[in-house]
Amino acid sequence: MTIADLAIVAALVFAWGALSARLERFDVTAPITFVLAGLLLTHGPLAVLGVAPSKEVIKELAEFTLALVLFSDASRVGLHELRVDAGLYLRLLGVALPLTIGLGTLLAFVLDSGVGIWMALLVGAALAPTDAALGAGMMANPAIPASIRRLINVESGLNDGIATPFVSVAIAGAATGGEVADHGAAGAAAELAVGILVGVAVGGAGGLLVNAARRRGWAADGFAGSAVLGLAVCAYASAGALHGNGFIAAFIGGLAFGTTSGRRGEPLMPFVEETGALVSLLVWLAFGAVAVAPAVEGLTWQIVLYAVLSLTVIRMAPVALALAGARLDRATIALVGWFGPRGLASVVFALLALEELGSPAADHAVAVITITVLLSVVVHGATADPLATRYAQHLGRQAGQHAGAEMPGIPERRLIRRTSSGASGTGGRTNSPPEG
Repeated sequence: MTIADLAIVAALVFAWGALSARLERFDVTAPITFVLAGLLLTHGPLAVLGVAPSKEVIKELAEFTLALVLFSDASRVGLHELRVDAGLYLRLLGVALPLTIGLGTLLAFVLDSGVGIWMALLVGAALAPTDAALGAGMMANPAIPASIRRLINVESGLNDGIATPFVSVAIAGAATGGEVADHGAAGAAAELAVGILVGVAVGGAGGLLVNAARRRGWAADGFAGSAVLGLAVCAYASAGALHGNGFIAAFIGGLAFGTTSGRRGEPLMPFVEETGALVSLLVWLAFGAVAVAPAVEGLTWQIVLYAVLSLTVIRMAPVALALAGARLDRATIALVGWFGPRGLASVVFALLALEELGSPAADHAVAVITITVLLSVVVHGATADPLATRYAQHLGRQAGQHAGAEMPGIPERRLIRRTSSGASGTGGRTNSPPEG
């Protein structure tokens, strides 16, 4: 990247920062803006400017961004958060997510068996994680009970970390022509183990130190946030230096930090999140520059069909199966199933695959991921507010059935409430008398 390229990118970031609130009122989001900017700078009328991000820059940017996102998302959850409605989280992450990866891999292979099983696994795993940030309209809508928003947010924060090993194995298998299946299983397990150990050690120790330092007033407010940013990078880099999986280390490190730092660590996370948000803009820019045009040029009916299936059957069927028996009504299950936007994690996985495997080996898989993400950005963005309104009306009807027209809504504790057996359910299906 030349100094002129840097000036252009910096000007784009400044322009978005100055006009973002105004543009978002017209549903023009950061991903849409920077994908379009990347496309215009490389394949449109602005291509004369000669902006051409190098493979090395894209790879390092993608890896750094994913490490920050994994750490910050996991730290916002923390193990203590998982105790609330743990059964539902286990259903979504332990049942629905593996089923989504498996079904996505199977359909990717069936629709185009020429891609091979490793590239099919790459597609299935890369498109399994969700990105609740792309539906900020619904996530911030008070009409949706906080318990449902928390459920979707926790799932989004953890599923990218769980999907990362599958993506890593798929890329390794494709890069070695399948030899990873012969001798790489033990090596992959060792990398995961090292990543977990490093994440626990770095994140856990860092959280304890931050907690102690802030309790004693040792940490200056102006630098405490950058300390946590350094911790996230340290977890990722330390695992890499020890031949472990850096992404898993960042993910586990975030969980450990969120657990051991307690409330004193929470005010520091916005610094890491804002840094992650900044570099994510550059990832969307690179995505528009190197992935969108080739994907559109190579568009086939199989890719379009898979994109539609990915946002519907591949996501919604496993969620419905996993939540069966959880005593959630059909409207809630449908909302959770539908609201699975594909976003930053999928984009990063696509860029990593493109840089690791090169063209044409990764072209088809990257095209499938690209088209699915673009469709998701548009469709989920357009349906977030209308679905929130309809769901609120559904809750109002349920409230009226249980308590009469004078009851304004269902209390959140009755939407997902603990039963004596530990299961969760909706207030609409309980036989208990309504609470006034």
